Amino acid sequence: MSATDANPARAEAVLSRLQLLVTRKLDGLLQGDYLGLLPGPGTEAGESREYRPGDDVRRMDWPVTARTTVPHVRRTVVDRELETWLAVDLSASLDFGTGRWLKRELVIAAAAAITHLTVRGGNRIGAVIGTGPPRDGGTGSSATPPGVLRLPARPGRKEAQGLLRTIAGTPTRPGRTDLGLLVDALNRPPRRRGMAVVISDFLAPPAQWGRPVRKLGVRHEVLAVEVVDPRELELPDVGVLPVVDPETGELHEVQTADPRLRRRYAAAAAAQRGAIAHELRAAGAAHLRLRTDSDWLLDMVRFVAAQRHARTRGTTR
Repeated sequence: MSATDANPARAEAVLSRLQLLVTRKLDGLLQGDYLGLLPGPGTEAGESREYRPGDDVRRMDWPVTARTTVPHVRRTVVDRELETWLAVDLSASLDFGTGRWLKRELVIAAAAAITHLTVRGGNRIGAVIGTGPPRDGGTGSSATPPGVLRLPARPGRKEAQGLLRTIAGTPTRPGRTDLGLLVDALNRPPRRRGMAVVISDFLAPPAQWGRPVRKLGVRHEVLAVEVVDPRELELPDVGVLPVVDPETGELHEVQTADPRLRRRYAAAAAAQRGAIAHELRAAGAAHLRLRTDSDWLLDMVRFVAAQRHARTRGTTR
Protein backbone atom coordinates (compact mmCIF):
# COMPACT_ATOMS: atom_id res chain seq x y z
CA MET A 1 0.00 0.00 0.00
CA SER A 2 1.35 3.44 -0.88
CA ALA A 3 1.88 6.25 1.54
CA THR A 4 -0.69 8.34 -0.28
CA ASP A 5 -3.24 5.54 0.11
CA ALA A 6 -2.51 4.86 3.78
CA ASN A 7 -2.47 8.48 5.00
CA PRO A 8 -4.92 11.12 3.69
CA ALA A 9 -2.83 13.85 5.35
CA ARG A 10 0.20 12.61 3.39
CA ALA A 11 -1.83 12.78 0.16
CA GLU A 12 -2.83 16.38 0.92
CA ALA A 13 0.78 17.30 1.74
CA VAL A 14 2.06 15.74 -1.49
CA LEU A 15 -0.60 17.57 -3.50
CA SER A 16 0.21 20.90 -1.84
CA ARG A 17 3.90 20.44 -2.58
CA LEU A 18 3.19 19.56 -6.20
CA GLN A 19 0.89 22.53 -6.71
CA LEU A 20 3.53 24.85 -5.28
CA LEU A 21 6.10 23.44 -7.71
CA VAL A 22 3.73 23.83 -10.62
CA THR A 23 2.63 27.36 -9.74
CA ARG A 24 6.12 28.71 -9.07
CA LYS A 25 8.09 27.01 -11.82
CA LEU A 26 5.76 26.11 -14.66
CA ASP A 27 4.52 29.63 -15.38
CA GLY A 28 8.04 31.00 -15.22
CA LEU A 29 9.39 28.41 -17.65
CA LEU A 30 6.46 28.55 -20.04
CA GLN A 31 5.96 32.23 -20.74
CA GLY A 32 4.09 33.68 -23.69
CA ASP A 33 0.56 33.73 -25.00
CA TYR A 34 -1.77 30.97 -23.97
CA LEU A 35 -1.83 28.35 -26.73
CA GLY A 36 -3.16 25.40 -24.82
CA LEU A 37 -1.22 22.46 -23.45
CA LEU A 38 -1.45 20.59 -26.73
CA PRO A 39 -1.38 23.07 -29.63
CA GLY A 40 -3.67 20.99 -31.77
CA PRO A 41 -5.69 21.94 -34.80
CA GLY A 42 -8.63 23.45 -32.94
CA THR A 43 -11.95 24.13 -34.63
CA GLU A 44 -11.93 27.83 -35.51
CA ALA A 45 -10.94 28.48 -39.13
CA GLY A 46 -7.81 30.52 -39.74
CA GLU A 47 -5.68 31.52 -42.72
CA SER A 48 -4.34 29.22 -45.42
CA ARG A 49 -0.68 28.55 -46.06
CA GLU A 50 1.34 26.36 -48.40
CA TYR A 51 1.45 22.66 -47.66
CA ARG A 52 4.57 21.33 -45.90
CA PRO A 53 5.64 17.70 -45.56
CA GLY A 54 4.05 16.28 -42.44
CA ASP A 55 0.90 18.43 -42.57
CA ASP A 56 -2.41 16.70 -41.98
CA VAL A 57 -3.95 16.15 -45.41
CA ARG A 58 -7.39 16.35 -43.83
CA ARG A 59 -6.81 20.10 -43.51
CA MET A 60 -6.16 20.66 -47.21
CA ASP A 61 -7.71 23.89 -48.49
CA TRP A 62 -8.90 22.67 -51.86
CA PRO A 63 -10.39 25.96 -53.16
CA VAL A 64 -7.12 27.82 -52.57
CA THR A 65 -5.12 24.89 -53.95
CA ALA A 66 -7.19 24.91 -57.13
CA ARG A 67 -6.94 28.68 -57.50
CA THR A 68 -3.17 28.87 -56.99
CA THR A 69 -2.22 25.39 -58.33
CA VAL A 70 -0.03 25.10 -55.20
CA PRO A 71 -1.12 22.78 -52.35
CA HIS A 72 -2.42 24.76 -49.37
CA VAL A 73 -3.70 23.75 -45.94
CA ARG A 74 -6.18 25.60 -43.78
CA ARG A 75 -4.76 26.65 -40.44
CA THR A 76 -7.12 26.56 -37.51
CA VAL A 77 -7.01 28.37 -34.22
CA VAL A 78 -6.96 26.57 -30.90
CA ASP A 79 -10.24 27.03 -29.07
CA ARG A 80 -9.96 29.51 -26.20
CA GLU A 81 -12.56 27.65 -24.21
CA LEU A 82 -11.40 24.09 -23.97
CA GLU A 83 -12.85 21.02 -22.29
CA THR A 84 -10.17 18.68 -21.01
CA TRP A 85 -10.73 15.20 -19.63
CA LEU A 86 -8.21 13.14 -17.69
CA ALA A 87 -8.22 9.34 -17.63
CA VAL A 88 -6.23 8.59 -14.47
CA ASP A 89 -5.06 5.01 -13.90
CA LEU A 90 -4.57 4.25 -10.19
CA SER A 91 -3.91 0.52 -10.50
CA ALA A 92 -1.91 -1.12 -7.73
CA SER A 93 1.16 -1.21 -10.01
CA LEU A 94 1.38 2.57 -9.54
CA ASP A 95 2.19 2.06 -5.84
CA PHE A 96 5.84 1.56 -6.65
CA GLY A 97 8.89 3.76 -6.94
CA THR A 98 12.64 3.59 -6.43
CA GLY A 99 13.41 7.17 -7.44
CA ARG A 100 12.42 10.52 -5.97
CA TRP A 101 8.71 9.78 -6.39
CA LEU A 102 6.30 6.90 -6.33
CA LYS A 103 4.67 6.31 -9.70
CA ARG A 104 1.33 7.16 -8.09
CA GLU A 105 2.72 10.52 -6.94
CA LEU A 106 3.98 11.13 -10.48
CA VAL A 107 0.46 10.47 -11.79
CA ILE A 108 -0.88 13.11 -9.38
CA ALA A 109 1.94 15.47 -10.41
CA ALA A 110 1.05 15.12 -14.09
CA ALA A 111 -2.63 15.70 -13.32
CA ALA A 112 -1.78 18.81 -11.30
CA ALA A 113 0.41 20.28 -14.06
CA ILE A 114 -2.13 19.57 -16.80
CA THR A 115 -4.91 21.05 -14.69
CA HIS A 116 -2.86 24.19 -14.07
CA LEU A 117 -2.16 24.60 -17.79
CA THR A 118 -5.74 24.12 -18.92
CA VAL A 119 -8.07 25.54 -16.27
CA ARG A 120 -7.93 29.18 -17.29
CA GLY A 121 -10.13 31.44 -19.33
CA GLY A 122 -13.24 29.49 -18.33
CA ASN A 123 -11.86 26.15 -19.48
CA ARG A 124 -13.44 23.06 -17.96
CA ILE A 125 -11.70 19.97 -16.69
CA GLY A 126 -13.10 16.59 -15.66
CA ALA A 127 -11.72 13.14 -14.97
CA VAL A 128 -12.41 9.44 -14.95
CA ILE A 129 -10.38 7.53 -12.38
CA GLY A 130 -9.56 3.84 -12.61
CA THR A 131 -9.81 2.46 -9.08
CA GLY A 132 -9.00 -1.17 -9.83
CA PRO A 133 -11.07 -4.14 -10.98
CA PRO A 134 -14.85 -3.99 -10.42
CA ARG A 135 -16.10 -5.12 -7.05
CA ASP A 136 -18.47 -8.05 -6.72
CA GLY A 137 -18.88 -8.27 -10.47
CA GLY A 138 -20.65 -4.89 -10.65
CA THR A 139 -21.85 -3.71 -14.00
CA GLY A 140 -21.87 0.05 -13.51
CA SER A 141 -23.82 2.37 -15.82
CA SER A 142 -23.61 2.49 -19.58
CA ALA A 143 -21.55 5.67 -19.39
CA THR A 144 -19.40 4.74 -16.40
CA PRO A 145 -17.91 1.22 -16.36
CA PRO A 146 -17.44 -0.65 -13.07
CA GLY A 147 -14.22 0.23 -11.29
CA VAL A 148 -14.28 3.77 -12.74
CA LEU A 149 -15.07 6.99 -10.85
CA ARG A 150 -16.32 9.89 -13.00
CA LEU A 151 -15.83 13.54 -11.98
CA PRO A 152 -17.85 15.93 -14.20
CA ALA A 153 -16.05 18.68 -16.12
CA ARG A 154 -16.42 22.07 -14.44
CA PRO A 155 -14.74 25.46 -14.86
CA GLY A 156 -12.91 27.32 -12.13
CA ARG A 157 -9.81 26.85 -10.01
CA LYS A 158 -11.78 25.88 -6.90
CA GLU A 159 -13.44 23.03 -8.77
CA ALA A 160 -10.09 21.99 -10.25
CA GLN A 161 -8.57 21.85 -6.76
CA GLY A 162 -11.41 19.61 -5.63
CA LEU A 163 -10.82 17.33 -8.61
CA LEU A 164 -7.13 16.99 -7.76
CA ARG A 165 -7.90 16.27 -4.10
CA THR A 166 -10.26 13.50 -5.16
CA ILE A 167 -7.58 11.99 -7.41
CA ALA A 168 -4.92 12.23 -4.68
CA GLY A 169 -7.25 10.75 -2.05
CA THR A 170 -8.63 7.87 -4.11
CA PRO A 171 -7.53 4.59 -2.44
CA THR A 172 -5.83 1.84 -4.38
CA ARG A 173 -7.38 -1.62 -4.45
CA PRO A 174 -5.60 -4.88 -5.34
CA GLY A 175 -5.67 -5.77 -9.00
CA ARG A 176 -5.46 -3.84 -12.24
CA THR A 177 -7.84 -1.34 -13.76
CA ASP A 178 -9.07 -2.31 -17.21
CA LEU A 179 -7.29 0.51 -19.05
CA GLY A 180 -9.34 -0.07 -22.18
CA LEU A 181 -12.61 0.47 -20.28
CA LEU A 182 -11.14 3.50 -18.52
CA VAL A 183 -10.16 5.16 -21.81
CA ASP A 184 -13.44 4.20 -23.41
CA ALA A 185 -15.25 6.04 -20.59
CA LEU A 186 -13.98 9.24 -22.24
CA ASN A 187 -15.78 8.25 -25.45
CA ARG A 188 -19.16 8.01 -23.70
CA PRO A 189 -21.18 10.11 -23.88
CA PRO A 190 -19.91 11.85 -27.06
CA ARG A 191 -18.87 15.43 -26.35
CA ARG A 192 -17.54 18.43 -28.23
CA ARG A 193 -14.01 18.34 -29.54
CA GLY A 194 -11.44 18.93 -26.81
CA MET A 195 -8.40 17.38 -25.21
CA ALA A 196 -8.12 13.96 -23.60
CA VAL A 197 -5.17 13.00 -21.39
CA VAL A 198 -4.48 9.39 -20.40
CA ILE A 199 -2.11 9.03 -17.43
CA SER A 200 -0.91 5.49 -16.72
CA ASP A 201 2.09 3.19 -16.65
CA PHE A 202 0.46 1.40 -19.64
CA LEU A 203 1.55 -2.01 -18.32
CA ALA A 204 -1.70 -3.55 -19.49
CA PRO A 205 -1.35 -5.28 -22.89
CA PRO A 206 -1.60 -2.75 -25.77
CA ALA A 207 -4.30 -4.94 -27.32
CA GLN A 208 -6.49 -3.98 -24.36
CA TRP A 209 -6.27 -0.19 -24.68
CA GLY A 210 -4.98 0.54 -28.20
CA ARG A 211 -8.35 0.56 -29.97
CA PRO A 212 -10.08 2.83 -27.39
CA VAL A 213 -7.19 5.32 -27.65
CA ARG A 214 -7.46 5.31 -31.45
CA LYS A 215 -11.19 5.89 -31.16
CA LEU A 216 -10.57 8.75 -28.76
CA GLY A 217 -8.15 10.35 -31.21
CA VAL A 218 -10.77 10.54 -33.96
CA ARG A 219 -12.52 13.40 -32.17
CA HIS A 220 -10.06 14.76 -29.61
CA GLU A 221 -6.45 15.79 -29.21
CA VAL A 222 -4.93 12.96 -27.16
CA LEU A 223 -1.96 13.14 -24.83
CA ALA A 224 -0.61 9.93 -23.28
CA VAL A 225 1.48 10.43 -20.14
CA GLU A 226 3.48 7.29 -19.40
CA VAL A 227 4.98 7.03 -15.91
CA VAL A 228 8.04 4.80 -15.58
CA ASP A 229 10.37 3.71 -12.79
CA PRO A 230 14.01 2.91 -13.69
CA ARG A 231 13.74 -0.56 -12.13
CA GLU A 232 11.09 -1.35 -14.72
CA LEU A 233 13.69 -0.78 -17.43
CA GLU A 234 16.72 -2.56 -15.98
CA LEU A 235 17.80 -4.47 -12.87
CA PRO A 236 20.77 -3.44 -10.72
CA ASP A 237 23.33 -6.02 -9.58
CA VAL A 238 22.35 -6.28 -5.90
CA GLY A 239 22.31 -10.04 -5.37
CA VAL A 240 19.05 -11.71 -4.36
CA LEU A 241 16.29 -9.14 -4.69
CA PRO A 242 12.86 -9.82 -3.11
CA VAL A 243 10.12 -8.44 -5.33
CA VAL A 244 6.44 -8.11 -4.41
CA ASP A 245 3.81 -7.91 -7.14
CA PRO A 246 1.63 -4.97 -5.95
CA GLU A 247 -1.37 -6.27 -7.87
CA THR A 248 -1.37 -9.82 -6.47
CA GLY A 249 0.77 -9.57 -3.32
CA GLU A 250 2.95 -12.48 -4.50
CA LEU A 251 6.58 -12.47 -3.36
CA HIS A 252 9.35 -13.45 -5.78
CA GLU A 253 13.10 -13.64 -5.27
CA VAL A 254 15.26 -12.59 -8.21
CA GLN A 255 18.99 -13.34 -8.49
CA THR A 256 20.19 -10.05 -9.99
CA ALA A 257 23.85 -11.10 -9.92
CA ASP A 258 23.19 -13.16 -13.06
CA PRO A 259 24.25 -10.95 -16.02
CA ARG A 260 22.24 -13.03 -18.47
CA LEU A 261 19.09 -12.46 -16.43
CA ARG A 262 19.74 -8.72 -16.35
CA ARG A 263 20.25 -8.64 -20.12
CA ARG A 264 17.07 -10.61 -20.77
CA TYR A 265 15.16 -8.35 -18.40
CA ALA A 266 16.43 -5.18 -20.08
CA ALA A 267 15.65 -6.57 -23.54
CA ALA A 268 12.12 -7.57 -22.51
CA ALA A 269 11.54 -4.18 -20.90
CA ALA A 270 12.78 -2.36 -24.01
CA ALA A 271 10.48 -4.46 -26.20
CA GLN A 272 7.54 -3.73 -23.90
CA ARG A 273 8.14 0.02 -23.95
CA GLY A 274 8.66 -0.07 -27.69
CA ALA A 275 5.29 -1.77 -28.13
CA ILE A 276 3.65 0.90 -25.96
CA ALA A 277 5.23 3.72 -27.99
CA HIS A 278 4.26 2.05 -31.27
CA GLU A 279 0.62 1.68 -30.21
CA LEU A 280 0.43 5.32 -29.11
CA ARG A 281 1.95 6.51 -32.39
CA ALA A 282 -0.55 4.38 -34.31
CA ALA A 283 -3.33 6.07 -32.34
CA GLY A 284 -1.98 9.53 -33.24
CA ALA A 285 -1.47 10.42 -29.58
CA ALA A 286 1.21 12.76 -28.32
CA HIS A 287 3.46 10.78 -25.98
CA LEU A 288 5.13 12.13 -22.85
CA ARG A 289 7.21 9.81 -20.67
CA LEU A 290 7.89 10.82 -17.07
CA ARG A 291 10.36 8.96 -14.85
CA THR A 292 10.33 8.73 -11.07
CA ASP A 293 14.07 9.45 -10.94
CA SER A 294 14.14 12.56 -13.14
CA ASP A 295 12.92 16.16 -13.03
CA TRP A 296 9.37 15.53 -14.24
CA LEU A 297 8.55 19.24 -14.30
CA LEU A 298 11.45 20.01 -16.63
CA ASP A 299 10.49 17.06 -18.84
CA MET A 300 6.95 18.43 -19.10
CA VAL A 301 8.21 21.94 -19.91
CA ARG A 302 10.40 20.57 -22.69
CA PHE A 303 7.47 18.60 -24.06
CA VAL A 304 5.11 21.61 -24.12
CA ALA A 305 7.81 23.80 -25.67
CA ALA A 306 8.42 21.18 -28.38
CA GLN A 307 4.70 21.02 -29.11
CA ARG A 308 4.53 24.79 -29.46
CA HIS A 309 7.55 24.80 -31.74
CA ALA A 310 5.97 22.09 -33.87
CA ARG A 311 2.86 24.20 -34.22
CA THR A 312 4.81 27.16 -35.59
CA ARG A 313 6.18 24.80 -38.26
CA GLY A 314 2.69 23.59 -39.12
CA THR A 315 2.87 20.16 -37.45
CA THR A 316 1.58 18.91 -34.12
CA ARG A 317 3.19 15.47 -33.85
